[in-house]
Amino acid sequence: MTSSTPNTIPNVPFTLNKYHVSEEYGFLLPLPRTDLPEYYQPWMKIASNLTDLIEAHTLRNEVNKLPLLDTGYLQGHRELRLARMVLSFITMGYVWQEGEHGIVKTLPRNLAIPYCALSRLLGLPPILVHADGALSNWKKKNPSGPMEIENLDLIVCLPGGDSFKGFFLVTLLVELAAVPGIKAMAAVINAVLECDDRSLKRALEDLASSIQSMTEALKQMHAHVDPATFYGMIRIFLSGWRDNSSMPEGLVYEGVQEDPLQYSGGSAAQSSVLHCFDELLGVRHGKDSAAFLSRMRDYMPSSHKQLVLDISAGPSLRHYVLDVGKSELTGAFNGCVAQLVALRNYHIVVVSRFITVPAARVRERRSRAEPSAEILTRAPSSLEERGTGGSGVMSFLKSVRDTTKEATIPWDGNKIPTA
Repeated sequence: MTSSTPNTIPNVPFTLNKYHVSEEYGFLLPLPRTDLPEYYQPWMKIASNLTDLIEAHTLRNEVNKLPLLDTGYLQGHRELRLARMVLSFITMGYVWQEGEHGIVKTLPRNLAIPYCALSRLLGLPPILVHADGALSNWKKKNPSGPMEIENLDLIVCLPGGDSFKGFFLVTLLVELAAVPGIKAMAAVINAVLECDDRSLKRALEDLASSIQSMTEALKQMHAHVDPATFYGMIRIFLSGWRDNSSMPEGLVYEGVQEDPLQYSGGSAAQSSVLHCFDELLGVRHGKDSAAFLSRMRDYMPSSHKQLVLDISAGPSLRHYVLDVGKSELTGAFNGCVAQLVALRNYHIVVVSRFITVPAARVRERRSRAEPSAEILTRAPSSLEERGTGGSGVMSFLKSVRDTTKEATIPWDGNKIPTA
C-alpha cells in the first residue's frame, strides 16, 4: 500500500466480494465442478486416465485423435474453470510425456485452439498455473466432511501418485489457512480508512495468527510428499517453456499463432495471498525479485490480480502506523512482518529438502557416472538450480525473505518509531 498513488479502494466498508474472493474459501474456487457435459467427455476421458496414458507413453497418440471441440457450450464460471484446468493438465502431460529429451515443439490444434480460447476468456495464460493445480483442482471425498487432507482428493492428477496428491492438497491447505488473514486484511483496510486503532490492532493480530497457521499447514508437506518423487518425477510436469533450456524457443500453439510462445511454469509465486500481504505491509522486494513477482501476477485470475493492485494503490498501512506512533499498533504490525518472515524461512527449509538436497545428490551421481534406476536420476538437468516458474529458486527465496524483514518498523518502546 502506497500513499503516493491515487486511492482506488472505495469508501468503507471495503469488501472482497467484487474480487471473487470467498469469506469461507479465500482464493480457492468454492466447490469446483468435477465433470463436464457429455459433449466434452473426450477431454474428461483423457484427463481421468492421464497418469496411465503418460506412463504407457500413449498420451500423445490419444490427444492427436481428439476431435476439435467448440468451447461455446460451456456454461458458468465453474464449468469454464474445470474445462481449462483439464486442458492445462493434458497439455503438461503432452509436452513432458517423454521427459526433457523427447519434447514436442508444437501443441496440436485440437488441443491448442480450445485451450487458448478458454484461457483468453478467463484471463489466464495457456499453461498450468497455481489457480489450476491448487485453487480449483479439489473435491471432498465425503461432501459433508471437513476440509482436512484425509477428506480431500484431486480432480485431475499427473504422475507422482500420493506425493503428487499430497503436494497440491497441502498447498490447498496453506491457501485455506490464509482465509482468516484475507478477512483480516479487509478489516485492516477499513480500520485505516476509519482511523479505528482498536479495530486495526485486532485485525493485525488476526492476520499474524493466520500467517502462522499457513506455516503450520506447510509443515504437512513432509508427511505427504516424498522428496525423491517430487524432484525426480513431479517437477518436470509443472515446468514451463520460458527460462527453460530444454525449450529455449517455447511452444507453438497450432492454429493459434505460428511463432512459439513462452510461458513460465507453475509457481507458489502465482498465489495471490502473499502478494496481498506484501502490499498490505509495504514490503518492497529487490529489483529482480520484484520483476519476477510482478510477472507472476499475469498468471493469476484477473480479479485476484486486481485485488493485489488495488491494495497496492490504497492508503499505506505502514505510514499510518508510523504517523500514529502507538507502541501497540507498531507491535501488532511488526508481529505480522515477523510471521511473514517465519513463513518465508520455512519455505526455504522445504525447498532445501525437496529441491536443493536432491539436486546435490543427482549431481554427485552424475559426476561419478554412476548407473542408477533411482527415481532421482529422472529429474531434468535444466531444473537443477531453478524453480518450475523459472526463477533461481534459493537466491530468490532468500532475497524475498530478507526484504520482508526490512518492512519491520524500528521501535524501542519509548521513542516514536521511525521508518
